[in-house]
Amino acid sequence: MKIGLFIPCYVDAIFPEVGVATYKLLTHLGLDVTYPVKQTCCGQPMANAGFQDKALPLAEKFETLFKNFDYIVAPSVSCTAFVRFNYPALLKGKHECITAQKAMDVVEFLHDVVKPTSLPGKFPHRVSLHNSCHGVRELGLSSPSEQNITPFNKMIDLLHLVHGVEVVEPERKDECCGFGGMFSVEETAVSAQMGKDKVERHIATGAEYITGPDCSCLMHMEGVAKRQHLPIKFIHIVQILSAGL
Repeated sequence: MKIGLFIPCYVDAIFPEVGVATYKLLTHLGLDVTYPVKQTCCGQPMANAGFQDKALPLAEKFETLFKNFDYIVAPSVSCTAFVRFNYPALLKGKHECITAQKAMDVVEFLHDVVKPTSLPGKFPHRVSLHNSCHGVRELGLSSPSEQNITPFNKMIDLLHLVHGVEVVEPERKDECCGFGGMFSVEETAVSAQMGKDKVERHIATGAEYITGPDCSCLMHMEGVAKRQHLPIKFIHIVQILSAGL
């Protein structure tokens, strides 16, 4: 099984420790992992802003770099979802999109493909889980609260493999935090208030940390928390899953 490690641009630039933790965890589990050094942004910001023509060359480059891997794994639900659901439309009429169905978020990949029964580290803290919108409603990492289905949560399943961690969830557990990329730029006040409300609900759980599968959501909430001087820390879920490596 050949794994292509996709590290989104904002993870590479702002949260490189998340990329390192992803690599360490995957290799610890005995997987053959390669990081294509010429990878770039997947094109999500351009396409979401209406500039699909600017995203197309990036999709083509991504296809070239990652098409020969069995799986493409990334520590980002939003970027993974963009590749899976938007690339086929971007590349339609040019050639078949090879990478879309190979792209998986690291949580999804671990839970559904690798299926570990134990993880090596310890994280003796209470953490409040943030269910990112793309993860819930596009990648199926947890059950959407608006659907009348049996509840599930792949992130909690994996966190329970880490010794010492206590997982809690906030009220309105899968409500958006207000990041939303272009939304946070065009509707700044609404975005900031949504972020503040979300962080306060996480704090109300008594957690020491907020964790989740997407650095973009965590970055947004951390910015709100720092500006409001709110007492909570932030950590990507893969850093907990790889604790001790």
